[in-house]
Amino acid sequence: PIGWGFLYHLRGKEAKSSVKFFHLADLHIGKNVNGFSMLRDQRHVLEQVLAAAERERPEALLLAGDIYDRPVPSGEAVSLFDWFLTELAALKLPCLAVAGNHDSGVRLSFAGQLLRRNGVYLVGAVQEELLHVPFQRDGMTAEVWLLPFLRPAEVAALFPEEEVHSYDDAVRVVLAHQKLQLDRCNLLVAHQFVTQGGREPERSDSEAISVGGLDNVDSAVFAGFDYVALGHLHGPQSVGEHCHYAGSPLQYSFSELHHRKGITVVQVEAGK
Repeated sequence: PIGWGFLYHLRGKEAKSSVKFFHLADLHIGKNVNGFSMLRDQRHVLEQVLAAAERERPEALLLAGDIYDRPVPSGEAVSLFDWFLTELAALKLPCLAVAGNHDSGVRLSFAGQLLRRNGVYLVGAVQEELLHVPFQRDGMTAEVWLLPFLRPAEVAALFPEEEVHSYDDAVRVVLAHQKLQLDRCNLLVAHQFVTQGGREPERSDSEAISVGGLDNVDSAVFAGFDYVALGHLHGPQSVGEHCHYAGSPLQYSFSELHHRKGITVVQVEAGK
């Protein structure tokens, strides 16, 4: 319903010398639930995100995939996301987003160079070197890396010398080729089905998960990062110590009835 409030999930404590990020995921703009368009509700939620951003002034919005509900979104869905990005730019709030499995990476990357001049970083396809953006405050640097949804075949073509047979292999190979600077906090924005030691997180009926766990990625592959801003699962939850799903901002199935929907606020302090 339109009148529902919006919650915050706070990770870490407020600090004067810190860098604050908003972590959001799985907007699924343009989604229909049982034949009912969610666009009006989605506009309402995005208005609340903008109001929260104006109050709290984060350094950037991290958007972890499934921006649209389908690879070829409707005109109305594209217009809504266009409006949202325009409002973020008016607030001078950078948006760092990756494609999810529901998105078309090629379409999402359109006008990428032009958008970056206005603080909008949309990464639709994986490259040998991931796009990474530094944020600095009081002598501290937080580096945000952008990893779009990976499929093994894409990574095998990009790194033909590597053995890539699974989703776990794909993420491991791509991250192994990145050069992280360990004197700063490194954050990763990603969209995958992440497990921990074979233990699966809570799933919802509205998520697209492969049968038999073929798309599992173990959280151990993200060991070099201080925080991993995940998308793909619609319930906010942590997988391991540093990997966190923000969840979807709206309920998209009856299985999500008791979810605490909202924004995850991430505080990065010196060294943690």
